[in-house]
Amino acid sequence: MSKFTLSLLSPLAVVAIVLTPACKPASSNPENASGNPAPAASPVAAPAASKAVAPEADAKTTTAPATPAATLELKDPVATVNGEAISKAQVEEAFNAAVQSSGVKADDLTVEQKLSGYRQIVDELIMDKIVAKAAAAETITDADISTEMAKLKKQFPSEEAFEAQLKEAGQSLDKLKTALRTMLQQQHWMQGQIKDADKVADEDVKKFYDSNPEEFKNPEMVKASHILFLVNKDDTEEVAKKKEEAANKAAARAKKGEDFNKLAKELSEEPGAKESGGDLGFFAKDRMVPEFADAAFTQKPGDISAPVKTQFGWHVIKVSEKKPAGTVPFEEVKDQIAAYLKSTKQREAVQGILKKLKDSAQIESTLPPGN
Repeated sequence: MSKFTLSLLSPLAVVAIVLTPACKPASSNPENASGNPAPAASPVAAPAASKAVAPEADAKTTTAPATPAATLELKDPVATVNGEAISKAQVEEAFNAAVQSSGVKADDLTVEQKLSGYRQIVDELIMDKIVAKAAAAETITDADISTEMAKLKKQFPSEEAFEAQLKEAGQSLDKLKTALRTMLQQQHWMQGQIKDADKVADEDVKKFYDSNPEEFKNPEMVKASHILFLVNKDDTEEVAKKKEEAANKAAARAKKGEDFNKLAKELSEEPGAKESGGDLGFFAKDRMVPEFADAAFTQKPGDISAPVKTQFGWHVIKVSEKKPAGTVPFEEVKDQIAAYLKSTKQREAVQGILKKLKDSAQIESTLPPGN
């Protein structure tokens, strides 16, 4: 779990209500079918990050007249929800935790950026109070909390690492348990509200597959491993030459029958090679730098390449498998499609429920309105 997740694991639990991630079925172009993380020094492009969408502001929320940014000063309380106050201290605590977790220095933010951040925090606190009140009757047992804590701890290498991260994120164990209880209450309540709204029929899954053929096309793909001898930009010609010689020796050993993955663990200078054995999994041609891709895609399975020079250094490549271009069969992706459609319906249902709750609430804010 990231620092950001731990630091915001607080009563702002509305963000945890959506039960499954809403991502499109990733049926084409798998970047690493082997399950190994792409090494930092390998010529593999990084996937794009997804973005969260915040709820839109509601017309019933009243705001104070705009104040010049240079004179920004939070009032206390910053907002009220059905007469319940959201204090300046609450907003500043949540804002400071978010800034600290993101790695950004608060002093580097402009006043307008801070104001934008305050607005997001206040919106979250408003929704949290509304949903928390609606979900207050949900019963969460100590056993439920223990189960959730165990899930969190599994994401850390040790109990000590978990506690260190908790401390760094500015959380106490008691605060974390309280936040988990609130989060679970909201999740359970929301599940009850959604009921069957997220059900997906088999015919809808097939219709999505038939209506989006481009989503399920795969280019030609190769599964390969490599041994990398790093050459940095400021290395001398003598150093670069020695790396080339080392690559030639490694290629010769591999061609004589030595186990390629063991050689990669022994010789490769790629970060993570000792664990991965140089395995890059399956990749499409456009996921690699041209020199590497040209060599890999012209090899036959089982072939060992001569050393290949790229911007990273010298590579010795072994191709183990190839997949021709084609369409992924429906049976292979139907579960992914069903999960995607279910998460989409969940998200829409949640947004509708949150909007209904907010429409019925009396909300006042002393923050200047956004642009």
